[in-house]
Amino acid sequence: MKPVSNPTRRAALAALFALGLNLALPGRARAQAEPATSPPAAVAWSSLSAEEQKLLNRFSERWEALPPEQQQRLVRGTRRWMDMTPEQRERAKARHEHWKSLTPEQREHARKSWRRYKELPPDQQSRVREGYQRFKKLTPEQRQRLRERWQNATPEERERMLERRRARQERRNQQ
Repeated sequence: MKPVSNPTRRAALAALFALGLNLALPGRARAQAEPATSPPAAVAWSSLSAEEQKLLNRFSERWEALPPEQQQRLVRGTRRWMDMTPEQRERAKARHEHWKSLTPEQREHARKSWRRYKELPPDQQSRVREGYQRFKKLTPEQRQRLRERWQNATPEERERMLERRRARQERRNQQ
């Protein structure tokens, strides 16, 4: 696969990564959506399992000084990591490396895209996810042709393309 060089495309991929990560971790999304009823409690280092301590070792010296929210976030992340298969861990590492390679502007663009996505109503979020799944099923050549066609289109042509897509979607929903 050809590396992504266009900064906008890289930022969009980062946003998709963030979307995929959130979809893969529904417990996290639920935890964030639930209102906090009381301040988070600190997590004692001694209460962590040996494997959790090993994974969080770089925080061991300053663990007690970390805010309770950060301690809990680190523990949740560690437990998610421990629940992952080796393949999932490799994907997560690769995505993290990709994220680190983005410029601060690209990361900010990805964050803004993610916030816009989260502000969408659930039905529109669902349509975005479905569109992404359809896009993923395309061959790399088909994806490239689609990108080029969109990038070379005038605003009017883009609007017509979107209208045709909406009409097709409408027909599909009626069947």
